[in-house]
Amino acid sequence: MTARLAFTGAVFHWRGPSPFHFVRVPPDEAELIASLAPVVSYGWGMIPVAARIGGTEWRTSLWPKDGSYLLPVRDAVRRAEGIALDHVVEVVMDIVGS
Repeated sequence: MTARLAFTGAVFHWRGPSPFHFVRVPPDEAELIASLAPVVSYGWGMIPVAARIGGTEWRTSLWPKDGSYLLPVRDAVRRAEGIALDHVVEVVMDIVGS
């Protein structure tokens, strides 16, 4: 099963025990993801995705957070696309499930 989503969002930094940069999935898209979660999640609510920003593609998993999902944006992606903190980016994302 796959589902393609496209959205924009601002990049932010989470300074938790494992600091990372994320883009929050907007509410409408998060609602769709939540409806698919029982079929595609591999545990802890994590959702496997193939994401693209600009010309850079990568595989990762969405993190459930506060009724939405967070897309981790790797440092290599940020460097390749010239993305800085608070930049608004366009994301194309395929939810990848079995």
